[in-house]
Amino acid sequence: MKSLKKQRRIQILFVATLSLVIASVLIGYAFRDGINLYRSPSQIVEAPPEATETFRLGGLVEEGSILRGQGEVISFRVTDGAEIIPVTFQGVLPDLFSEGQGMIGTGRLENGVFVASEILAKHDETYMPREVMDSLKATGVYVDPNA
Repeated sequence: MKSLKKQRRIQILFVATLSLVIASVLIGYAFRDGINLYRSPSQIVEAPPEATETFRLGGLVEEGSILRGQGEVISFRVTDGAEIIPVTFQGVLPDLFSEGQGMIGTGRLENGVFVASEILAKHDETYMPREVMDSLKATGVYVDPNA
């Protein structure tokens, strides 16, 4: 009788482990397109992403770089103080989007130009996205006023 109980416990543990592995694989598969890694302009120049990879680009909008094209097409350049990446975006920019301010865009790199599908800008005068602040600190462009 003890042997049967022991065998049943081993079967239950095996099925539970197998279920956990299958669930983990399915969750990972579901997230593979939903995970957008953050990159600064310097990181993109050092190691360009694949053409099919969607990622987030962050930095400061370069002064004097915003050009409005036909319709809703806008182009500008993003910098982290060390490197500059040209960006194009088709759509309506956030109200607080402006030159010299921090931004994060989601999109893909096509022929050296970041084609953004979404642009996020700061939500008040003092806010700077953490990722952008960290990459600007690394290049010596940003000094935290609270430090």
